[in-house]
Amino acid sequence: MPQPDHSPRSEGEVVRGGSTDPNQPWQAYHTVFTNAKAGMDGVDKEKVQRVVYEMSKGSKYFENEKRREALVMQKIQHMKSQSALLTDSDVKNHEKAADIKIKNLETQRDLSRIWMHVDLDAFYAAVETLENPTLAGKPMAVGGMSMICTANYEARKFGVRAAMPGFIACRLCPDLIFVSPNFEKYTSYSEKVRQVFHDYDPNFLARSLDEAYLDITDQCLSRNMSSEEVAEELRRRVYDLTGLTCSAGVAPNRMIAKVCSDVNKPNGQFIVPNDRAAVMAFVSSLPIRKIGGIGKVTERILKEVLSVSVCEDLIDKRGLISALFSSISTDFFLSVGLGIGGSTTPVEEPRKSLSCERTFSEISHEDGLFAKLEELADNLARELESEELQGRTITLKLKTATFEVRTRSLTLPFLVCRKEDLLIHASKLLKAELPLSLRLMGLRVSHFQGDSSFLNQRTLAEYFSVGNSAGSGSSEISLASGSSVVPSFTAEVSDKSAELSQKNGKNTDGTNSKIRDGTLVDCFFQGTDSGSALDCPPLLKEMRWIDDLQCSLCKLEIPSFLETERQEHVDFHFAELLQRRYADGFDLEAGSQGVETQTRRHLSQPYKGTLSKRGHIDRAIDSKGKRKCLSIDAFFSKD
Repeated sequence: MPQPDHSPRSEGEVVRGGSTDPNQPWQAYHTVFTNAKAGMDGVDKEKVQRVVYEMSKGSKYFENEKRREALVMQKIQHMKSQSALLTDSDVKNHEKAADIKIKNLETQRDLSRIWMHVDLDAFYAAVETLENPTLAGKPMAVGGMSMICTANYEARKFGVRAAMPGFIACRLCPDLIFVSPNFEKYTSYSEKVRQVFHDYDPNFLARSLDEAYLDITDQCLSRNMSSEEVAEELRRRVYDLTGLTCSAGVAPNRMIAKVCSDVNKPNGQFIVPNDRAAVMAFVSSLPIRKIGGIGKVTERILKEVLSVSVCEDLIDKRGLISALFSSISTDFFLSVGLGIGGSTTPVEEPRKSLSCERTFSEISHEDGLFAKLEELADNLARELESEELQGRTITLKLKTATFEVRTRSLTLPFLVCRKEDLLIHASKLLKAELPLSLRLMGLRVSHFQGDSSFLNQRTLAEYFSVGNSAGSGSSEISLASGSSVVPSFTAEVSDKSAELSQKNGKNTDGTNSKIRDGTLVDCFFQGTDSGSALDCPPLLKEMRWIDDLQCSLCKLEIPSFLETERQEHVDFHFAELLQRRYADGFDLEAGSQGVETQTRRHLSQPYKGTLSKRGHIDRAIDSKGKRKCLSIDAFFSKD
């Protein structure tokens, strides 16, 4: 089988921390704008880098990228230090562990199914050209001066691509024609294409308006056709029905099929036979960035720490990967190196959330911000109505003018779906963040009616109850006569807390009436007598990410895109406080002043327990040297 040349459109260019030539700083500046896409063969990449650098220099985006670059380099240096500490014996032991994983993964390899990934070529631009034939053969982009949704292949020859600001695209291609997007039109064409998909696989997986996965195994067997013939027929039918061209990739699993559809773009196809040797030969020289799930940061870490550039290297460096990455990440990297991906149709799960967001030019005026919020609430309410969904949790997403991303959530004890309800509660979240200047806003509703994962979650109120972890004989901690503790560390209130209060015979009036009204509980301790609330300990109330980067308590810097690490760090401070409380005990009769004093003392003194400085909870080591995860109940149960 002839092997495709993966190199021309490789998106895996290394982003160095510093330029090799101080007179050409753009050589070190690689963003999503400089990554190559299909149709960008032969583009003068250095010219594109130089233009993007010069037009971005000094902007807020540029400064944000520099800050993120510094953090990524810090992480790379840390992993290099960890790698340097590994002995040959350590690496060999990890290789043995990885070999066991590889054997287990090989048992999961399924070569019995035939998957096709279909991707429409420059979809938005192609639709606009169909509607306006005068655009044919001219460089054109759908979008505006702020952002480009997609660019046709004529524009890509100049380095213009999706996600690029229009003003940069104009510098690269002065004759570029802009067309405003029309998503109703694109949706209409997408529905026509999906009619064709349905004939080949009624359970096809649509990933966007312009791409889908199809299991064509039954088509090939029942019609005695090869996968190549089925792909050609499907592409021809799409063109006959819509006038649009598409590219297809066929392989034993979805991961490889996705990569194959990009090999012969536009209007082409590529097939990887259902044979292990063929699969291994295909992935051996495949750049790691071609794989979905390996982004810019992960690619850099793999390249600069382990010298991994193609998928074959993931197997060769399996010992180091096992030593430096988590078990889940190791499994993923090994499966990529083996060319093993999903080959069964995933079971359709109930929708977990519904959201909409908009990017816009910088807005700082309150009226403009609330107008955007109202627009989002209206759109989201319409979608909720069409899906017949109601949810309890409202999440507001904000991206500031300095590219800081914030999310604020509120969980209500009742279901919401109407525009008015969404707007009332989301407005409170937005108002708490003012003043600020935004360039993106999003609104999400989750925890839908019947969401068992939400109903089965244990709340913080349960963890604060005294007694055994099973809950027998438990009661709420009293700060004073008649008052109880209701934690609100994450500023989210669950209706399950109200259920707990009712079970314990507590009156849900007063403060809990505020919870029913959806008011944010913005303190750590909330009294239930007469609706009075204790002041939040300032040290905890001030716990935030300074400049969306630095923890206000310990000054550790964690960028916003490392969401898991941030959550673990917050859990660290929270668990640290709770462990110390159980170890030393709070003077619960001392009132809020005493709580504040002891809290500050606890968080300012070095802790000698099992909490690491990184903000992660150290795991116990068993007699065989394996790590054991401690149950979270261990932090809260009392002897």
